[in-house]
Amino acid sequence: MTDSPRPLQGSRPHRPEPSRAQRRLARADRWRRSAVELAGVFVAVAAADLIANVVVHGHDGPVLLAASAAALLATAVFHSWWAHRHPHGPPGEPLPPAADRPVSDALDAALPEPTRLWRLRTTVSDAPGSLAAVCTALAALRVNILALQTHPLPAATVDEFLLRTPQALPRATLTEAVARAGGREIWTDPADAHDLVDVPTHVLALATRTALDTAELPVALRQLFGQVTIRQFPGREAERAGAPRLAGTVMRLPAPGGELIELSRPHLPFTPTEFARAKALVELDGLLGPRVPKVSDRLRLPAGSAGGQAELTVRRAAPADKAAALALHRRCSPATLRRRYHGPVRDADRYLDHLLDPRHGQSLTVESADGRLVALAHLMWDDDSAELAVLVEDAWQRRGLGLDLLRRMAALAAEAGAGTVYAVTQAGNTALIAAMRRLELPLDYQVSDGTLVITAHLAGAAEQLPAAWPGLV
Repeated sequence: MTDSPRPLQGSRPHRPEPSRAQRRLARADRWRRSAVELAGVFVAVAAADLIANVVVHGHDGPVLLAASAAALLATAVFHSWWAHRHPHGPPGEPLPPAADRPVSDALDAALPEPTRLWRLRTTVSDAPGSLAAVCTALAALRVNILALQTHPLPAATVDEFLLRTPQALPRATLTEAVARAGGREIWTDPADAHDLVDVPTHVLALATRTALDTAELPVALRQLFGQVTIRQFPGREAERAGAPRLAGTVMRLPAPGGELIELSRPHLPFTPTEFARAKALVELDGLLGPRVPKVSDRLRLPAGSAGGQAELTVRRAAPADKAAALALHRRCSPATLRRRYHGPVRDADRYLDHLLDPRHGQSLTVESADGRLVALAHLMWDDDSAELAVLVEDAWQRRGLGLDLLRRMAALAAEAGAGTVYAVTQAGNTALIAAMRRLELPLDYQVSDGTLVITAHLAGAAEQLPAAWPGLV
């Protein structure tokens, strides 16, 4: 017994030909259907002719037409009322009437649910469906994905999300859901409205700030990567620090003049994508060279102060001001220099090379009408904080210059996102202590072996500070 051949895949199956008796029955069935349809047409024509004769020739024709119109109108009104009373909805269990629902349900439907923003970062395997599994887990928690960045690695992918979650959703629940979906090395951090800016726009804005001001490079790197520690090694120490490279939570980048910039952050390794972004910013800074924006503001002291010189200019200091800054140091008394540098100044020339370099921070100076520098202030970046230092020439002290410079420096630090600023001085420097108190910011004091560290907290109090440059000229 042989198997019958099967039809080829994709072809129509073979149908047997109908027999002669089946064809006769099909023709008879078609004739019957045609005869019934033709009889129905004759009946409809006869009924229409009868109604037309009654309306035209009968005495009650108009009454019949009016009654028919009223019946049709009543039917339409009833149908509209019935559709409004019983709306058609999707299949499933019907909702109860609005009057029977609890008031809390009605309020929940009318008011949006409170939410909060999170930044979430996780590593997933480089396999199809890995990202989809994480997204599905987030969707199950009613989490909305606002933005997504992918950082490819040799054997995995780092996905960074900006999420809008229900306010009642705990961080632990969010992390556990991502872990169950296959994520590892999970990191979460609260976000705010500033994180809603897309990444290309954010990077371009940071590059613009860096291009306008050398001192913005450390600020740009912190805003790009969050809380990172930045160290800068001069040329003679760069060789001991190691070659530029990316190694886990530390990356080293070549800086202009043979220097080396090291960025580090705990518990969150850098990716090759982040290394490329940081390298591009540092290279941009090196190509443009040292640059300081020409911003200034005028101060008017009370008439007759300091030999009649009442017009002063506050501006950003630059490396070109080194000679005038050295002259300022020579005019200051040893006691003033000791309070500023916590000891004798043996090599102010070397100090000023570092302090006036905009890559290490920002410097302000007060210039008199004859072009002399009478005060100098420095803001030096230190992780998420910054150190303040002020030097005022003896003849110009106790006239408010130091307080004005401290306020401007604190405002610059607040604009850069620093959480605190601090000043290191001798415990007996009452002038600096009084000036820090007049900032009207929360202060912390730490004293050790005669050295006083005063820390001012900028978070939540930065709006009390005036703008760094309230009136530009």
